[in-house]
Amino acid sequence: MAYISRRGLIQGAGALGAAGLAGPAFAQSAMNWKKFAGQKIEVTLVKSPRADIIEKGLPEFKALTGLEVGFEQIPEQQARQKQVIELTSGKPSFDVIHESFHVQKRLFEKSGWVADLSGLMADASITGPETVESDFSSAGLMFSKNQQGKLRALPQSVDYWIVYYNKELFDKKGVKYPDTFEEMIAAAEKLTDPKEGVYGFVARGLKNANLPVFTSFLLGFGVDPVDAKGNLMTDTPEAIEAGKIYQRLLSKHAPPGAIGFNWSECQSAFMQGKVAMWLDGIGFAPPLEDPNKSRIVGKVGYGLMPKGPKTRASATFGDGLSIPSASTKKEAAWLFAQWAVSKEQGRALITTGSGVPFRHSVLNDPSIRTQLKMPAAWLDTVAESAKISRLGLPVIIPVTEFRDTIGIGLTNTLSGGDVAAELKKASDAFRPVLEKSEKG
Repeated sequence: MAYISRRGLIQGAGALGAAGLAGPAFAQSAMNWKKFAGQKIEVTLVKSPRADIIEKGLPEFKALTGLEVGFEQIPEQQARQKQVIELTSGKPSFDVIHESFHVQKRLFEKSGWVADLSGLMADASITGPETVESDFSSAGLMFSKNQQGKLRALPQSVDYWIVYYNKELFDKKGVKYPDTFEEMIAAAEKLTDPKEGVYGFVARGLKNANLPVFTSFLLGFGVDPVDAKGNLMTDTPEAIEAGKIYQRLLSKHAPPGAIGFNWSECQSAFMQGKVAMWLDGIGFAPPLEDPNKSRIVGKVGYGLMPKGPKTRASATFGDGLSIPSASTKKEAAWLFAQWAVSKEQGRALITTGSGVPFRHSVLNDPSIRTQLKMPAAWLDTVAESAKISRLGLPVIIPVTEFRDTIGIGLTNTLSGGDVAAELKKASDAFRPVLEKSEKG
């Protein structure tokens, strides 16, 4: 069984938040950035604030390299479908792709779909002096390397799950930010007032997208969805209790229609000022502080995940950039990938609140706080979440099937389904898929 070490991830992620936070501008060097000037590469990324940062910097990249970039952002599920179809064909239309480590790592590696970047990293003629493994956190390197130690991606960003909360709604009801799951449920109940159109909690109810919400609670019971021995743990007594919390919060204290919400619908509802708490990734913060988009600017609190019965844990996910093995422009694509995860891009990520880079040189620079466009509380929550980081999804090949199958069971509970029965049914359906995958 090839599972990433939880201890290693926690140590690596913890290093991200423990120090002061930033980094110098993108370094120039003797390498020839214009070696492939005039060529065109195609880049396909998942639609996100992180991709927005990259897209805004494309004129800078063209000036630096002379490369033309065909660039597209696609919603997550569609992007993953497109990747599988085209990579399977052996003739992908893209030269650089977004890789969700927590979803795609094992599949990409086993299928041989992404190139070994180790040789490119070692080639000083096309690799800047700032692109060195020692500047990436151990968590990022564990995510991006295969079991043989070969670099299969460049780590871009780590995402911790936090609770966004509306301080005005909390103050109006005299409610304190919850420290435990029980307090979170009680706060959601007290803050829910359907007559006023106010709801205590929102999170993803849509199947597949809802798994990180469930695992955020499961981790608080000290249980991973798949344990270190490869056993599925989604129908354990702890999982049932986590499922009941999920069911209660989303069926009793969330806005109507939450059963079909993904992160974008949750974000929209929260920005309207009618939701007290929203559980999701820390990189979704920037629009909340944008007066052109949000009604709650200056009213947003950034809270550490409450403590469960066993522990306090922030579900953690990682993203990177990969180059398809079938790309005929790997070296030009490599220039783009290293620019996209550069110190300059990392600074843009964290100072705008769009994400948290895996780079020590960015996170250890104290000037970050002077350039931060987000409230200081956001950065403080980044640091504290890093200390309680745990994998939010198992690193397995059929992770999409895992999210689909268990996700359907969770969604069924929001329509009144019995939690224990739904989780058992879903777990029984997925267990043979997992076992077959690991034997293959």
